[in-house]
Amino acid sequence: MKTLRLLNQVANSSSILSRELQIPRLQTQLKSFLSNWSKYRRLAMPEAQESINFQYPEARRDESVVEEFHGVKIADPYRWLEDPDSEETQAYVEKQNKISQPFLEGCDEWKKLNEKLTKRWNYPKYSCPFKHGNRYFFYMNTGLQNQDVLYVQNSLEDEPKVFLDPNLLSKDGTTALVGSRFSDDGNLFAYGLSQSGSDWTKLRMRDVNTGVDFPEVLEHCKFVTASWTKDNKGFFYARYPVAEGKADGSETAANENQKLYYHVVGESQDKDVLIAEFPEEPSWRLTPEVSDCGKYLMLFIMKGCKDMLLYFSNLGNSGGIKGKLDFVKVVSEFDSDYDYITNEGSIFSFRTNKCAPNYRIVNIDFENPAIDNWKTLIEEHPKNVLDWSNCVNKDKLVLAYIDDVKSVLQVHSLHDGSFISTFKLEIGTIVGFSGKKKYSEMFYHFVSFLTPGIIYHYDFAKEEPQAVIFRQVKIENFDNSLYKVDQVFYESKDGERIPMFVVQKKADDQVEKPCLLYGYGGFNVCVQPFFSITGLVFIDSFDGILAYPNIRGGGEYGERWHNSGRLLKKQNVFDDFQYAAKHLVESGRTRYKKIAIHGGSNGGLLVGACINQRPDLFGAAVSQVGVMDMLRFHKFTVGRAWVSDYGDVEQKEHFENLYKYSPLHNVHTPKSEKEEYPATLVLTADHDDRVSPLHSLKFVAELHHAIKDCEFQKNPLLLRVYSKTGHGAGKPTAKKIDEATDILTFMFKALKLKLTF
Repeated sequence: MKTLRLLNQVANSSSILSRELQIPRLQTQLKSFLSNWSKYRRLAMPEAQESINFQYPEARRDESVVEEFHGVKIADPYRWLEDPDSEETQAYVEKQNKISQPFLEGCDEWKKLNEKLTKRWNYPKYSCPFKHGNRYFFYMNTGLQNQDVLYVQNSLEDEPKVFLDPNLLSKDGTTALVGSRFSDDGNLFAYGLSQSGSDWTKLRMRDVNTGVDFPEVLEHCKFVTASWTKDNKGFFYARYPVAEGKADGSETAANENQKLYYHVVGESQDKDVLIAEFPEEPSWRLTPEVSDCGKYLMLFIMKGCKDMLLYFSNLGNSGGIKGKLDFVKVVSEFDSDYDYITNEGSIFSFRTNKCAPNYRIVNIDFENPAIDNWKTLIEEHPKNVLDWSNCVNKDKLVLAYIDDVKSVLQVHSLHDGSFISTFKLEIGTIVGFSGKKKYSEMFYHFVSFLTPGIIYHYDFAKEEPQAVIFRQVKIENFDNSLYKVDQVFYESKDGERIPMFVVQKKADDQVEKPCLLYGYGGFNVCVQPFFSITGLVFIDSFDGILAYPNIRGGGEYGERWHNSGRLLKKQNVFDDFQYAAKHLVESGRTRYKKIAIHGGSNGGLLVGACINQRPDLFGAAVSQVGVMDMLRFHKFTVGRAWVSDYGDVEQKEHFENLYKYSPLHNVHTPKSEKEEYPATLVLTADHDDRVSPLHSLKFVAELHHAIKDCEFQKNPLLLRVYSKTGHGAGKPTAKKIDEATDILTFMFKALKLKLTF
């Protein structure tokens, strides 16, 4: 590498050398070398040559498309890319893939990284067992199966048997199992099937005793929750009206007018009973939940991604579900969240952030639900966030708290909220839990950055109950003692103290390592410790480090943390992420040109905004399925729900804020080396109906237009569009591995790294 640097210096300063040296023989040799420099450079640094010689597709600009927002006229020249079915859009995608795919896959390093990822990925993965009736069920993936398989066993000691294998439903593994629910007696099973990663779901029903499906299929469902009545005859579910045109996940039409229905197992969908509809509120999304006692139907209503309404209907004397139900309004303002835990008669327990940014548990009497009559069962913790709660063994409340981003698990009394015990946990996260009020057993699933999975079993019915390891995941040739995890705190731009986890090998503390910096920062989502094969392969392959800052907008410190990173305070999220990069450099762990940033969905927006605002802080950037057009995000699929985090463009102050950071509208032409965009890979998928591919397509088209004649932009700016995949849920293992390989290969090339294996 030292020789290559010297050659670069010679090539870039040949005239100066020639004048100063005045040695004819050396001049002749230098001229000969320079005439062949491009050949030497291409052989020595193929990745650099590729990045310079890209001929990006030139997207047609339609300058006539102009939209006015609060008196400001804004051009949208690539609006035609919002039509995924047009021949022009499809041709544009094909041209982009013809550049990006060979660049990523056409090298030996891709094959080596793919082989390493595949080998590391090939270990068994399990969910917690969950009990229904007299049986236990759990999901397992033997390692490289495209979809997890659902198993059943009569006892925890019995040999498991396959109950439902979605891998048999499609040759390429793109049919995924989503949104499943068992009936109260455990004899019936409602399950959803998603195709090619779409959020659209088809519901099927299965007889658990025979394993045979009922004939009917329920369609037009998204984000479905089937809530069974206690007579085990049917369930409540929500669906959308029949859409005009296609509805396979590749469309962009907004999802509106969801309605609540009741389905009787064995009947066709056209006989379903309409329970509730709200035509005056087309953006409302409905989630039904039958109470543990079976006498009440709760209806949770959302229009954004936070805050909900709560209604209920008394099913006790309904005499069967024959038509629309009368609902009582418990919460009629969108100002807080509510999670049902259980009820004792008419007294219902909910986890809520109403008057409690870190959440508390309240009891509401449905016989007298006025807020003045609510009673606090468990007070809000002054520091820790109550993440979730569940009722087990009749009267035990299991509470999961977040303490400085780490999980804490406790048991309290349902009767008076008093503390009973704490489960001992290492630094990590509870990612799975199963337990019911009517059963004494519970299971919880623990992971960390260095722990692939431990499932614990606890039975309250035992004389001296204690948590025992039920199943522990082992990965061949993986020694977690070789790595270390540090939690550090750094100051953001405004002085806020931000936590960040840093993962690396123990033995080598060499400074200025390659760094993979991952962020999300939105929608109250917590980025707690998790096990990542891709992250570990980054460490092992490039002698790198991983950094996970818990930036604002997430829920790591409750609603205070969330609110300080949304709406008009969204810039805090970008500042927190940029200052994470600064801290990593100033602490000597890495340098800017060795930092690769990565984020998906809202995290993809994060990446897009940060490379516009501070391109000099990063050497590479990977944006997956990102939200890039902040002036039109609300017009597509479920985008209207994101207004709760991003803001409403119809309000002037929100428009001005969105316009300031919208990745699409802040693309710039570099005017110096400092303003050059880092090497950037934008990833999207043709069946993503959560964040439509149009965001990524328009963003990259604008990037390529901005840099087409720019002498300072040498780094590649690539778009890769995957087929038969969606936003991420249900993605087949094979596609996950290939996508991870693309990302690591891109980082290898962009940061000019060396493989250490």
